[in-house]
Amino acid sequence: MFDSPLSASAYDVLGVAVDASDDDLRKAYRLRLRQTHPDTGGDAAQFVQVQRAWELIGTADARAAYDRGHGFGATTSYAPDGDAPVWRPRTRQADTRPRARSFGQPGGWRRERYLDLIREWAGRGVDLPDPYEPALVRSAPHEVRRLLADALAEEATARIVAELGMGFTVWHDVAADRRDPDVKLDHIVLGPSGLYAVLSEDFGAPVRTRRGELEGDAVVGSPVAQLVLAARGLGRAAKVKFSAAIVVLPDDDVIMAIEELGKVKGLPVVVVARSALATVLRRGVAGAREIGGNELFDVRTRLQQTVRFA
Repeated sequence: MFDSPLSASAYDVLGVAVDASDDDLRKAYRLRLRQTHPDTGGDAAQFVQVQRAWELIGTADARAAYDRGHGFGATTSYAPDGDAPVWRPRTRQADTRPRARSFGQPGGWRRERYLDLIREWAGRGVDLPDPYEPALVRSAPHEVRRLLADALAEEATARIVAELGMGFTVWHDVAADRRDPDVKLDHIVLGPSGLYAVLSEDFGAPVRTRRGELEGDAVVGSPVAQLVLAARGLGRAAKVKFSAAIVVLPDDDVIMAIEELGKVKGLPVVVVARSALATVLRRGVAGAREIGGNELFDVRTRLQQTVRFA
């Protein structure tokens, strides 16, 4: 809520301009409370959003912090390691816990596309000192904002899987079809519970499932089917079998934290809230085959020899 390029801003929820005075802001807040209060026929979800918006911009300090942005431009760095870039999340210096070994740059492909399109949309000769400035981002066309939203979703997933520990290996932004650069797997996660193809999405609206596929006002195409096809294609190239496919969505956009959809084209599929991802990856997916012992090392080697980054 409020932290996605696709979501309404706190100012939008309260119905005021970003340069509204403190008095106008307070009046708008009280009005929106009356309009959305469940006891007067309002919508409970909207009532909660109004309260959350006031928490974010209701005081001078909170408003100043909010106006500085939500970290749309904050990404994580990586350093070369052999032939592949190794991604490292930003951590506190005192944090010395072993982490999953990660390759590739999560969200990098979509961030590059976003930067190209935001500059094209702004127009030639227009100076964009900060292409991630919140007001600029929220004013851009939906397809541009969607690229950034998905990049942020991929980065959020990468931070979670990095915490799984040294028993896991992760590849980010993997090219799944050499003939089509737009076909990629957001993440491949290998660990004792299995080998997973992972899709990180932010549609900016609630999502439901029906007959093994995602549905919703903002859902375009067949994300689950495309994920499974990409996983099967890469699996054939690397001569490995994926255990399952996982779709990761923001917590606010799913009804159930973990929803197993059964098999799609022979591959088990599960839709998970972001906060439940680590649990699923550690315990595994129903119907998915575990990978252990020498097989785990063999699968890792095959993937290292096959994976190319988008």
